[in-house]
Amino acid sequence: MKIAVLFSGGKDSCLALHLAKEQGHEISYLLNINVENKDSFMFHKPELKLLKMQAKELGIKLIIQKSKGEKEAELVDLETLIKKANVEGIVVGGIASSYQGNRIKKICDKLNIQFIAPLWNLTSEQVWEKLLNNNFKIILTKIACEGISKEFIGKIITKEKFEELKKLSEKYKFRLDFEGGEAESCVLYMPEFKNEIKIKFSIKSENNYRHFLILKNTPTLI
Repeated sequence: MKIAVLFSGGKDSCLALHLAKEQGHEISYLLNINVENKDSFMFHKPELKLLKMQAKELGIKLIIQKSKGEKEAELVDLETLIKKANVEGIVVGGIASSYQGNRIKKICDKLNIQFIAPLWNLTSEQVWEKLLNNNFKIILTKIACEGISKEFIGKIITKEKFEELKKLSEKYKFRLDFEGGEAESCVLYMPEFKNEIKIKFSIKSENNYRHFLILKNTPTLI
């Protein structure tokens, strides 16, 4: 069965890919919706240079569909992308968001293809445990909530850093898995990568709570 991963290069889609492969699925494509705006209702907006480097390290073909990121209209773009790939199943990194999960599953049902959600109903702690125990190297590329300082941008989330985030989550009441849009992430290494990705970056701040990673050069490999 030809399977594709709805792929942003963030921790959830990368972990979903990893778990899907452990379950025996063959991944034929990575599918990405490239939204114009910074705050899509459905999709994480990655740096395309990083996304393409990740796809290269995975050795899986990446198919990108542009979208204006407008509410509901972006679902039409997703359906177009899935049809373009012509696959029999879609892997998603959703954890608990019925808003996203139900909409993607509805498209899958319409197209009569399998909806695969390896992270569904895992706790935030379980997601991070799987990531850290499998040596994923994760950085934050966007922060959009109170409680996480801009110093977290671009830093590898080690077990120690995760404990810091956990304490901040308890204090400021943000979701530790960031599924509410509190932050976005990028994976620089996972077991399926041939090499680790290395970047140079700066930080752009819009206010006290919104910070973004800006790539300073083309990513390289270690």
